[in-house]
Amino acid sequence: MASADEGSPAEPGPLPLGGGRGPERTADEAVAVVAGDGTITGWTRGAEALLGYPAAEAVGRSAARLLAGPPDPRRTAAVAAHCRSGAGWSGLLPLRARDGRSLDVDVRVTSSFMLDGREAFVASGRELTPHWTMSGSVLDDFLSRSPVGMAVLDPELRYLWLNDSLERFGGVPRDQRLGRRPGEVLPEVLAEPLERLMRQVLSTGRAVADYEYVGWSWSDPHRRRAYTSSFFPLADARDRRIGIGYMVLDVTDRWNARRLLALVNEAGASIGSTLDVQRTAQELADFAVPRFADFVFVDLLETPFGGERRGTAPPAGGGRATMRRAGMCSVREGCPEAVVRVGEAVDFVPPPHDAHFLLHGDPVLLPVLDPDSHEWTVEQPARAARLREFGLHSLISVPMRARDTVLGLTTFMRSRNPVPFDEDDVAPARELVARAAVCVDNARRYTREHTAAVVLQQSLLPHTLRGGTALDVASSYLPADAKDGVGGDWFDVIPLSGGRVGLVIGDVVGHGIGAAATMGRLRTAVQTLADMDLPPDELLARLDDLVLRLSEEEPVDRTGTTVVGATCLYAVYDPANGRCTMARAGHPPPVVVTPDGAVSFPDLPAGPPLGLGGLPFESLELALPEGSLLGLYTDGLVAGADKDVENGMERLALAVSRDGLPLEDLCPAVVKELLPVPQPDDIALLLARTHVLTPDRLASWDVAVDPAAVGEIRAKVARRLEAWGLAELSMTTELIVSELVTNAIRYASGPVRLRLLYQSALTCEVSDASNTSPRLRHARTTDEGGRGLFLVAQLAHRWGTRYTDRGKIIWAEQPLP
Repeated sequence: MASADEGSPAEPGPLPLGGGRGPERTADEAVAVVAGDGTITGWTRGAEALLGYPAAEAVGRSAARLLAGPPDPRRTAAVAAHCRSGAGWSGLLPLRARDGRSLDVDVRVTSSFMLDGREAFVASGRELTPHWTMSGSVLDDFLSRSPVGMAVLDPELRYLWLNDSLERFGGVPRDQRLGRRPGEVLPEVLAEPLERLMRQVLSTGRAVADYEYVGWSWSDPHRRRAYTSSFFPLADARDRRIGIGYMVLDVTDRWNARRLLALVNEAGASIGSTLDVQRTAQELADFAVPRFADFVFVDLLETPFGGERRGTAPPAGGGRATMRRAGMCSVREGCPEAVVRVGEAVDFVPPPHDAHFLLHGDPVLLPVLDPDSHEWTVEQPARAARLREFGLHSLISVPMRARDTVLGLTTFMRSRNPVPFDEDDVAPARELVARAAVCVDNARRYTREHTAAVVLQQSLLPHTLRGGTALDVASSYLPADAKDGVGGDWFDVIPLSGGRVGLVIGDVVGHGIGAAATMGRLRTAVQTLADMDLPPDELLARLDDLVLRLSEEEPVDRTGTTVVGATCLYAVYDPANGRCTMARAGHPPPVVVTPDGAVSFPDLPAGPPLGLGGLPFESLELALPEGSLLGLYTDGLVAGADKDVENGMERLALAVSRDGLPLEDLCPAVVKELLPVPQPDDIALLLARTHVLTPDRLASWDVAVDPAAVGEIRAKVARRLEAWGLAELSMTTELIVSELVTNAIRYASGPVRLRLLYQSALTCEVSDASNTSPRLRHARTTDEGGRGLFLVAQLAHRWGTRYTDRGKIIWAEQPLP
């Protein structure tokens, strides 16, 4: 059989790429028929094209002469036996062409069959392209140039082979590694875990993949690098473990990115825990040491640039901005490296920059600090001395900016850490400072608003409390924790006519300047309504109307409801009869401690909170014996951390019932006992101890409805004033009594009654059964009357009218001499 045209087997078509049947071929299929003894009996044109032998030179000769290398009888016999068993064979064979070239040919051999009574095999093949040819030189180049470090070690963990990348990673020359264990050539901190894992792989036979670790190497001993390694056992043809292979990849960039992300996330949880500027700056310094630097200081501008302060700018002429040290931290106790302490003024910017660097500059990286340079020795000699003394060798300074506002400067320095800062460290520094800058700006804005709210609130709360002779009063106010803002609690003590005293306490919904402003408006309204001598239930009704009007002026929230609301309790104590009338609008009830020590919370109708409108308020009148204690408080005092109001009221009852403490000491002691730590709501407590007006300080007379009775009553008043030692007030008091009694007799209906009260002031009261209020007139020169109330207004310190169930009372008050 000389050629395919002479009965050779048909040539199969080319194999498709990617079909899973082998690599790409570059020529038509070469086919030959080989007898069982290795003699070629058939030869195709494809075979001639591949190897150059014509059929005449190939047929009848041994196929072994086509091999590029020496024959391998054992392999040939094994392939023949495999094919005789009914299975084919395929593999890579180096063949010698007629011109002497060596070709790598992908050969396939069919199972054996009988041809003309002889055993035969069909062999087909195609030359591999250079792209697919895996020669020894290509494999060596692949292993040497791979960015993955590779090594082979024997069972004793001695290096047998390693590539260039691993040599570069470790910094140990190849000839110093071969024949040695990792522990003999690598840093101990790296070698010990590596050898432990290698022994584990050898003993178990299971590979270990992606073991990641961080350390240093002899190639770069001053910088930490991250690596990931995989270990796998090596076995011979009999599956005996003859060594171990491992691969190493430098993943420092990935590790740095992950470290930056983790650093920023951790910083978010550690920096800005409060709305305090100083504490936020200190948290930044504390967080960065020693994670990132050995010495960190944060300097904040006393007057920030830009942002909402568009008119501000850095100093003219390139000067240095005035800052103040807000926080610092060091690996050395007490921060001995610092030239400036916390709270002191500082003007540091990294040389050779000036204040404009804070406004427009990027972070400054100084990998190496030279304390002997001109910028340090001449311009900042004190800092140059600290650089030398403590070995500060590297610096990063980052301007603190947030919302287009320049806040200050943060500087990171290294001394004990020998690794200098590099470009990879700038990004973490920038992220840390950016996160802190937002927190500092938030704290600064909040501090400004909180300070304004506190000033407003303090200006609206009473600075002195006047209970007169009717009440001893004391108060305690505890603002909310700074992060929760200023609340709207308020209280007041209002002197009323007839020696009575009004006590009021309230709580506006919400926090901040809005709550403080609303509180001020309500307190003013209560004072105005109290001066009208309105009873407590009517005063709250008028106050409710005011809150409704305020609500109409306020914007609505997402739920469609207004944000204005308040609770209030108003009480009026009359020392003449020892009775107290009170009403409340959604406020906690008062606490009462009688002289015998009994504590109670009067069953006072709660009433709706202010701002609901349309609902009535009810009042309650109590008799308070001499020396009783009346306590008014806001809900923050009894709510506490557990929000259990009933338990808080029980604790309040125990706290106010203690004996022997004056009110000035009892009031803060009660607050401290109930609330030992700052609370999210502000707290107000108002305590009042009652006094009853003794009979010798009170005088009253019924007046006949007869003008002639005026002279008689004036004489009685003069005698009583003389008995009280107030003869100096006789003339003015007689005139006031004469005018008021005359008006009652002339214009009102009986009965008419006169009462004098001798307290911190002398009060004259004339009551009648009429509800008509007198009117102050300005009489003309020719008028004979109409000047009575005008005279009263001129002679008295203050005067007014209040209404009762039986009519009205006109009163006039004079200060004691």
